Amino acid sequence: MSRLISAEQRLIVDRVLRYGRKVLSAARGEIPFETGSKHAEKLLNDLEGYPHCFVLASIMDQQIKAPRAWIIPYKIGKMAGGFKFAHFERLTRMEITAIFNELHLHRFNAKQAQYFYAAVQDIREKYQGDASQIWANKPQSGTVVRRFLEFKGVGVKIATMATNILVRDFKVPLADYSSIDISPDRRVMRFFKEHGLLRKDAKTDELIYLAREISPKFPGLLDIAAWTNGAAAAMRDGN
Repeated sequence: MSRLISAEQRLIVDRVLRYGRKVLSAARGEIPFETGSKHAEKLLNDLEGYPHCFVLASIMDQQIKAPRAWIIPYKIGKMAGGFKFAHFERLTRMEITAIFNELHLHRFNAKQAQYFYAAVQDIREKYQGDASQIWANKPQSGTVVRRFLEFKGVGVKIATMATNILVRDFKVPLADYSSIDISPDRRVMRFFKEHGLLRKDAKTDELIYLAREISPKFPGLLDIAAWTNGAAAAMRDGN
């Protein structure tokens, strides 16, 4: 990191990097998506058998609390009679919209139902019904991020988050990690601002470039430690 920082800030940066490397190098285990359903957790963790559930849940993780978003494919699969991709593929746009409305799955049911339906169609047409083709054969990280961005409604935050989870937690091998940016979550922003590594009025772009400056080979490596600490700070302040 080229810019001048204090010795205390250097220690914080080193701590965040060490934690990120520790998580990255750890063996793959059960990922806690905190849905409150052991069946949904098992489904999301079965990346080999149900990769579409992970992808669809990632797309749903917008403007609601994460556990509520991550359980959506499970709830739709239950209504569809199963969790294989064929069960989702058979649902019409109107049926998916009806399920969202009946179960109140999202804060923005109509919009997210359209995103869900469009994602199913993309998986069918672009990846022959196998969502794992998004990250198969050790592609470049930029390729995986771009493929997530191609889904309707997905922005940089979701695309990088999903790619980071694949690498960090599922241990999916990629050719490089340089395009996996830090996800500009407000709690991550808060962590860097509180420690003086970002200006108090810094925008998300500054966070992204700061992470690239600190860890150019894998900017998203900073994500997990900063998010955890940021979340803890938010809990202390009751936010």
